[in-house]
Amino acid sequence: MTLDRRHRVGATPGAGDARTRYRRILRFASWNLAVTWWFELFLPRVGLRWVSDRNRAQRMRGFAKRFHDLAVELGGLMIKVGQFMSSRLDVLPPEITAELEGLQDEVPAVPFSEIRLLAEAELGAPLETVFASVEETPIAAASLGQAHRAKLLAGNAEDTGLSSVVFKVQRPGIDTIVDVDLAALRKVGGWLSRIRLVSDRADVPALIKEFAQTSLEEIDYLNEAANSERFAADFAGDQRVTVPGVVWERTTRRVLTLEDVTAIKITDTESLRMAGIDPATVAPVFASVMFDQLFTNGFFHADPHPGNIFVTPIAGASGERPWKLTFIDFGMMGEVPPKTRSGLRKLLIAAASRDGKGLVSAISDVGVLMPSADTAELQRAMTQLFSRFGGMGFAELRDVDPREFRDFGSEFGAVIRSLPFQLPENFLLIIRAMSLTSGVCSSLDARFNLWDSVEPYAAQLLRDERGNIVNDVASQALDAATVALRLPKRLDGLINQIEDGALEVGNRRLERQMERLIVTARRAVAALVFGALLIAGSVVRADDAVLGNVLMILSVIPLVHGLWSGRRRRP
Repeated sequence: MTLDRRHRVGATPGAGDARTRYRRILRFASWNLAVTWWFELFLPRVGLRWVSDRNRAQRMRGFAKRFHDLAVELGGLMIKVGQFMSSRLDVLPPEITAELEGLQDEVPAVPFSEIRLLAEAELGAPLETVFASVEETPIAAASLGQAHRAKLLAGNAEDTGLSSVVFKVQRPGIDTIVDVDLAALRKVGGWLSRIRLVSDRADVPALIKEFAQTSLEEIDYLNEAANSERFAADFAGDQRVTVPGVVWERTTRRVLTLEDVTAIKITDTESLRMAGIDPATVAPVFASVMFDQLFTNGFFHADPHPGNIFVTPIAGASGERPWKLTFIDFGMMGEVPPKTRSGLRKLLIAAASRDGKGLVSAISDVGVLMPSADTAELQRAMTQLFSRFGGMGFAELRDVDPREFRDFGSEFGAVIRSLPFQLPENFLLIIRAMSLTSGVCSSLDARFNLWDSVEPYAAQLLRDERGNIVNDVASQALDAATVALRLPKRLDGLINQIEDGALEVGNRRLERQMERLIVTARRAVAALVFGALLIAGSVVRADDAVLGNVLMILSVIPLVHGLWSGRRRRP
């Protein structure tokens, strides 16, 4: 499909042609970069820092407001850029992030006539021959596409076992707009990377690369369908979670047809109560499911806002939880590599135990802090954070004096922004997922305390880590025992070769040195096995007293052997 054809099919309102759009984005960026250079770099150098400091917050809000207006007018990927910026609490000041929240809710719908043209071109047939019916009023309009309800034809419904479906279609021309926007962003990223003030704090080209990859994956509905099935496989047999089925026969790269699983929006507390569901019981289950994705599965929903999660009552079910959480929209997914997942586990355990120093150490292990970072101030800030606000629920935090929040937030934010760090791959998505999780849980229950969900999960992780330690110690003990059994025999063999003349060595002093080496080796191996068994016993004893005591008693054997070794001399 050519560029002209795409725009005849229909373009995002206000997008204009590609060249005009590209130039407009660059003009906006260049002007605001020039203003920032003047106030943040030039004026301080000539001794007028007070002029820059005096109205910095106002300038930041003004920039965010202008970008907000630009994003709403241009639509497309600019909406995503605004959302991306609103989540960069590590890089951008709060005056910017607060203004850009909620951009997704302001996206206008595309006329159904344009949606119809694109869908029929993708499916290769009129909609009337593909679906029994399609509702022209969208149930959701997003920056990259919009969704309509539909009914499958009788034959398809019988084959798939589905009748009601959601018919999701890309905004016409969105792939061209994404290409243009990414080209403009790469250009701006090149400018920013030459500014030391920015490059010292963030790898902008890397951030844009991460953003580009996520955006391109979102406009490939075949990728989203595959993500949906992978997510469903991760929770197969889990009674807490359900996922809509994919109608592959009616799915292409630009069209996605899914089972209609619309139910009660997770934050619609009034509807939940009418259905006999206590919202306070939903919050910890949702938090636990998100923890499983992040810390166990390593494949997580990166956009769990309230519109993407339903609470689905189970007809005729009885028991503790007669409902399920239904996840939809798997365009924005994240993966946590095993190394990062291990670091996140340590971070979660440190957070649950209110260990500020351990938390900073875990952050370093994850790769967030650069090796040159001085963590003393961050450790102090984290310790203060835990001692003052650790363990508080949302309702308790609302009772704290706002001035205390403001003062602490200002100091804590200054510490964070002064540190040289760069978020690893996908870490932005992790932060976004956890932030949305916390917000959803708090809206379900104002008294919800995230620590109540974190602590039992962290305790389980700690037990798992202990198990890993025991396995490691046992492996080391086995290796040490193998060495202990083989080394004396090999050394004896070497001495025999010397005695038999197989080696042309006839130095009695060497023989005595070899004997001492055997004794030293035996003692060293015995000490290693003793320490391994003693550590393993002390770790296991917390969960299994009998096994722990047995291991600790067995550790005496290599200890005695090591002390006795060498007392008998070769004749």
